[in-house]
Amino acid sequence: MASFFSRISTFRIFLLCSLCFSDFGFLQGVSSLGINYGQLGNNLLPPEKVLDLLSSLRITKARIYDTNPQVLTAFANSGVEIMVTIENAMLGQLSNPQAAFQWVTSHIKPYVPATKITSIAVGNEVFTDDDTTVLLSNLVPAMVSIQGALAQLGLDQYIKLSTPCSLAVLQESYPPSAGSFKTEVSGVMSQLLQFLQTTKAPFWINAYPYFAYKGDPSSVSLDYVLFNPNQGMVDPFTKLHYDNMLYAQVDAAIYAMARLGFNGIEVKVSETGWPSNGDENEIGATLQNAAIYNRNLLRRQLQNEGTPLRPKLRLEVYVFALFNENMKPGPSSERNYGLFHPDGTMAYNVGLSSVSTTNSATTPSTTTSSVSDFTSSATKAATMEYNQSWVYWMLVFVLSFQVYMRRPF
Repeated sequence: MASFFSRISTFRIFLLCSLCFSDFGFLQGVSSLGINYGQLGNNLLPPEKVLDLLSSLRITKARIYDTNPQVLTAFANSGVEIMVTIENAMLGQLSNPQAAFQWVTSHIKPYVPATKITSIAVGNEVFTDDDTTVLLSNLVPAMVSIQGALAQLGLDQYIKLSTPCSLAVLQESYPPSAGSFKTEVSGVMSQLLQFLQTTKAPFWINAYPYFAYKGDPSSVSLDYVLFNPNQGMVDPFTKLHYDNMLYAQVDAAIYAMARLGFNGIEVKVSETGWPSNGDENEIGATLQNAAIYNRNLLRRQLQNEGTPLRPKLRLEVYVFALFNENMKPGPSSERNYGLFHPDGTMAYNVGLSSVSTTNSATTPSTTTSSVSDFTSSATKAATMEYNQSWVYWMLVFVLSFQVYMRRPF
């Protein structure tokens, strides 16, 4: 009898370990996907309706480009993880520890923990801003001051600081293993990376394969930048195969950090997207290309993929953007990155219903879809994944139990 109970205990341990290292019981969905919620529009949905939209899409991560109190209040108790942003112009002021403490006390502390603020983007594309010299001198001091303020308030273990960087900080990005930072930014970049390594925060990059295609459409393969089936490229030094440009750009950033002596920092994509419309000279900015890019990106996210260099570490991505924003300056494309129109209807159908069942991109529908259609597609895909996992582990349970029961005591 003692032998019997020993076997039962062993079996229970085996089953527990199996579940812990499986996906059973965890409806992952698109667990590494976030969305950029910009607000440069005079006709956008109110924050409460935006939260309803995100909830219907099962998107649980969002980035805003300020600390808008209306948004932070509306998102309270929603479970949505929020990345807030400090405007570039504030960096000089916040390099002062006392000013940083006052800022955190008034802009962050009143909303947590009800609003799940998990990240603060200290500036945006500071290394390539028009006022680079002044901003760079204040970047890391501001981050250190804000980190100190978070620590004083007991928030540093919940909120990470980083600063999204444009890929223009790279001197070389092709092949990925040649990735390196520009000499003129390497000094401050080393300080930033030291801060990120010390605080265990990620390195954020804004990566847009669209710009590479737009700049040289005769040499850059459209299929390669859209995640479509293609021959891809093999890095001649690492022999790693890349079938899309986004992953190659991420790995180039990883190699660039390694060249400065930093190897363990996670890279996350704070912005990526494709415009659905543009000016006459904005080659590739079409509804069809935008739908294909984002559909294929979502498919990769559903699979929780990593890059060729870090295949076991799923790549966290924030899609740009949630809405078309009619007040954004610049060329027409800047106002046409949204997955949705300002009223919450789809700009185009990214086809989540087909993401988990096909590997080939088809011509997207240009008709407007309702939010409920989008939701049901995502839910069906996730439910199928859950049901398959349930059946698999029930079989494991039954077979394992039979093996143990048939053995003599």
